[in-house]
Amino acid sequence: MAKEPTTTKTAAEAAAANAPEPAPTAPEAEYVIESGEGGDKMTGGGWVRLGDEKKVPAGERGSAEDLAIEMTETMSRGNTVGTAGALDGAGERSTNLGTTAPGEYKVYKRRWFGLVQLVLLNIMASWSWLTFSPVASHSARYFGTDETTINWLSTAFVFANAAVSPVVIYVLHLGPKLSIMTSAALLLIGSWIRFAGSNSSSGGILGVVMFGQILTGMAQAFVLCAPTRYSDLWFTTRGRVAATALASLANPFGAALGQLIIPFWVTSPSDVSRMVLYVSIISTVVCLPSFFIPAKPPTPVAPSSTTPKLSLRASASVLIRQLEFWLLFIPFATYVSLFNSVSSLLNQIMAPYGYNEEESGIAGALLIVVGLVAAAITSPIIDRTKAFLTAIRIAVPLIGLSLLIFIWMPETRPSGGVAGPYVTMALLGASAFSLVPVAVEFLVELTHPVSPEVTSTLAWSGGQVGGGIFIIISGALKDGENGDPPFNMKRALIFSAVVAMLAVVPPMCLGLFGRGEKVRLRRVRSDLDLGHSMREEREGA
Repeated sequence: MAKEPTTTKTAAEAAAANAPEPAPTAPEAEYVIESGEGGDKMTGGGWVRLGDEKKVPAGERGSAEDLAIEMTETMSRGNTVGTAGALDGAGERSTNLGTTAPGEYKVYKRRWFGLVQLVLLNIMASWSWLTFSPVASHSARYFGTDETTINWLSTAFVFANAAVSPVVIYVLHLGPKLSIMTSAALLLIGSWIRFAGSNSSSGGILGVVMFGQILTGMAQAFVLCAPTRYSDLWFTTRGRVAATALASLANPFGAALGQLIIPFWVTSPSDVSRMVLYVSIISTVVCLPSFFIPAKPPTPVAPSSTTPKLSLRASASVLIRQLEFWLLFIPFATYVSLFNSVSSLLNQIMAPYGYNEEESGIAGALLIVVGLVAAAITSPIIDRTKAFLTAIRIAVPLIGLSLLIFIWMPETRPSGGVAGPYVTMALLGASAFSLVPVAVEFLVELTHPVSPEVTSTLAWSGGQVGGGIFIIISGALKDGENGDPPFNMKRALIFSAVVAMLAVVPPMCLGLFGRGEKVRLRRVRSDLDLGHSMREEREGA
């Protein structure tokens, strides 16, 4: 029998022969969001600039919204995580957060430093807004003008807030730290300009104060819109709602402090200058740490943190076409507008019925403090259950009902004392404040991978513009000296209630008429699809 020839294999060849075949990988998908003259290609591994290439016409891929959804799903099917960066305003890729294998994400303790600073800045920005409104009569006499003109200090503040929205979106797109530092600088400068205008021996220079007020209004925009961007960068789905709630609701808490404290500081027109000095000193102490907070975590905290965000132009294209965005944007902006209007004019609403400035201040404080307590209870629950839509459908009708009841509450003073306004303000605060963090986070979920600062800035800016308009309208509806009682604002309250009840309708339609798929939580799903297990989440320094 012939002997078969033998062959000798090297160790390397033997190892190669015994090695398992590599698992097939998902084909790398290519998408293009047209931006300017070029485009941005999204692959399984990240964004690549295409120059002047034009691929995937809109007619072939569907709407911009569908394309955004498909991009997210493609990322979840891909085999690479953590390499994609976020596009800046020009469509270029920004700095990556780092690379982390699936399941190895961790959160960092240092995130609390930036969050606390964001909270403090929101408190002081809102306090600056209501520096003069709680003592409108004393302020009017100090500056030698009337209460309507003093109202313009609040109105100019909210309009300035809205005017810088495009800049805010761009700055937040570059990172929350730059936005926080910008806010701190504007707040510092604006606060001391206001004091310079309030410290004149002739009783104050209103024009100088107005300029400082405009700067502080701009300052607020950069921190009011930052919480969703900050929580998206530093927190996981298990803590984003609570983090957003803490930073967002710090803003009305500052308004509550202003409503409560300022009437005790100002008991006569001559106290106005000293009051502005106190606020300026506190603002300075709060602003200085802003320049030392960390810019971003060393590594991503969750898979959704690495998901490529759409460019600003692509984001606009998605939002314009997305019905669910508008169904939530409209009521959110409306209720923020009404809150701004009622908070700014509360003293003038209640004074004609015999309430003094301290009692009006307590009503404003109840509105906000009860709201903060309610939000502190509901936000962690929403974080765990993700019942965004249920919470919205409960809160929105309660807000409308509260403003409807409030029409008759100020005139109950002779029979019920302060109980009627206080109870109504508490109910309004509980429902409105529970809605705020849920709504802004739900907007992010509905529109992911649109960058969070885009939806947040648009929503808050809508509320600021509407607030300014509502203050002007309410002032025009104020009764004259022949009213019963003189200078009452019942017609303004009726206007607010009608608007509030109309705003109940859009959010109640979310998910109806066969559009249940449109209200899914895209960012949460992205984390789950990309293999992020909360049990594997670790905390670093």
